[in-house]
Amino acid sequence: MRRCTAFGSAVRVTSGRSRAGAVRVCCNASQQQPARRGFLQQSVALAAAAAVLVGSQPAAMAASLPAQEFKMLCDTECTAQLESVEAVTLPSGLKYKDIVKGSGPSPPVGFQVVANYVAMTPNLRVFDSSLEKGKPYDIRVGAGQVIRGLDEGLLDMQAGGVRRLYIPGELAFPKGLKAAPGRPAVPPSSPVVFDVQLLYIPGLEVDE
Repeated sequence: MRRCTAFGSAVRVTSGRSRAGAVRVCCNASQQQPARRGFLQQSVALAAAAAVLVGSQPAAMAASLPAQEFKMLCDTECTAQLESVEAVTLPSGLKYKDIVKGSGPSPPVGFQVVANYVAMTPNLRVFDSSLEKGKPYDIRVGAGQVIRGLDEGLLDMQAGGVRRLYIPGELAFPKGLKAAPGRPAVPPSSPVVFDVQLLYIPGLEVDE
């Protein structure tokens, strides 16, 4: 007995006779089924292996990425030493600790200064840095070019000094900052920490 398909309809052929008008493609079912079963099993195995590889790819790629590190003005050892330093608190609520006391002049309001900075969240996660950009930042002190806490913290610094500023939310970023790859977001009016290095004050460095 053979089983034949007539364009989608199955017909039974017995004694060498078939239904009239049907175009038949016949096969020996007992011989075809094992081969077909083996092909299906192999396809399922290949698909499962591909799914495992695809699913594990992001984790493997993430594991191979190096931890992101930032250049710092005050590293872990420096931060530990700052724990024993008493902070100076200004009437605005701004606090600071001098890491290196400068020996040059302080900037008058409206003067341009050249400074490096590392901006961090309260748990010291970096979200912006002039060191990462590869060049110091030009700031006109007291002109509102930067957040109020940084502006105020620079005013009584001396050239050559390095200072950590603890900036309260009202002197920081009123609208906050969005996250970037590898960098945290800053919620609106949340406190931030800035390490600042006042390199020099153009026009005043000769007066040291």
